[in-house]
Amino acid sequence: MGGLGKLIRTLQLDTRLLGMIGAFLLIALIFNIATGGTFLTPRNIFNLTLQTASVAIMATGMVFVIVTRNIDLSIGSIVGVIGMVMGLVQAFWLPEIVGFGSPVIIVVTVLVGIGLGVLIGGLQGWMIGYLMIPSFIVTLGGLLIWRGAAWWVTRGTTVSPLDANFVMLGGASGTIGVTASWALAIVGALATVWFLMRSRRQQMAHDIAVKPLWAEYALAGILVAAIAGITAIINAYQIPTRVLQRRFERNGLEMPEGYTEAYGFPISVLIVIAIAIVMTIVARKTRFGRYVFAMGGNPDAAELSGINTKMLTVKVFALMGGLAGIAAIVASARLASAGNDLGTLDELRVIAAAVIGGTALAGGVGTIYGAILGAFIMQSLVSGMGMVGVDAPFQNIIVGAVLILAVWVDILYRRRTGEA
Repeated sequence: MGGLGKLIRTLQLDTRLLGMIGAFLLIALIFNIATGGTFLTPRNIFNLTLQTASVAIMATGMVFVIVTRNIDLSIGSIVGVIGMVMGLVQAFWLPEIVGFGSPVIIVVTVLVGIGLGVLIGGLQGWMIGYLMIPSFIVTLGGLLIWRGAAWWVTRGTTVSPLDANFVMLGGASGTIGVTASWALAIVGALATVWFLMRSRRQQMAHDIAVKPLWAEYALAGILVAAIAGITAIINAYQIPTRVLQRRFERNGLEMPEGYTEAYGFPISVLIVIAIAIVMTIVARKTRFGRYVFAMGGNPDAAELSGINTKMLTVKVFALMGGLAGIAAIVASARLASAGNDLGTLDELRVIAAAVIGGTALAGGVGTIYGAILGAFIMQSLVSGMGMVGVDAPFQNIIVGAVLILAVWVDILYRRRTGEA
């Protein structure tokens, strides 16, 4: 064990991240055995990525919210009301102007969804930052207000079908295929190696101790292998024959004997990856990100140093609202409809994902990749329990217990490492 610990320290790996990966692998193995080997099939992994996307998107924003010592209980309801409005925009309002199937529909719908999210989030942030109302109260009120507004927009009726181009942003119909997926994986692998080498050069230029060169190569090999492995699993999921046959029939063609085709990466997963990269850059490389973590570490010191913490709060909640708008796009597109229950309990799943991913409720500490992995762990747990036939009430009990356990483990970890 001592040798393993030395290797981890030499590679400078995040022990918290390793713990989360270990927890996911343990959950996956248990459910794979319980389901007779179906949990770890390419089909189920593909579906897991689709189901996790919307929660993962919001979890990246929740990291910033919690880091600043706030909370947002309203995001599930915000997803609901935005989904309803977008449903009306693309199913009723715009078709009367531009006609069904127009590419204008998807563009305007996406802009409306993100814009409405930023507006709602900014409004709540203004009340928290400038009116000094606790975020718990503002967003608890928002949970009720926006859920009621979601029902009021359509009187509780489900809006469907949605625009065909829009549906591609969240469902299995929106994938990029095997070739593009491998091309993207190659670009990602090259970018990963370049980033590691660039970071090493920067550390050496500033006389910062770096890990041995063999350790750098080993870390790069692990990351590249992970990218290749994930891509291979996703590309292994074949499109069902009946779906291919219907596609050929729509085009007036006959499907060749033995023809097969795989889905490749879903567009919604690519959206998650893009947001994860952007949010990580914002957190680590921008003044806004530094201000967020400074405010979370010590709000009084941050304000005395010249940071406008009130406006920063508005910006953080506006960002959270914009991400909720993107999540509403992905969630409603996956379901190909906008129902009154869209986003229900998402606020709890998102908060749980952020906390399980290592975001400290005391503020000042959190990572984007941790929140996304936390979202995947949560969805794997829920999906696995559903596959083995666990009743929904008992699922909620287990998820709640896991959340409490994650916070307790986080407290113990911080005490041990001196971060508390």
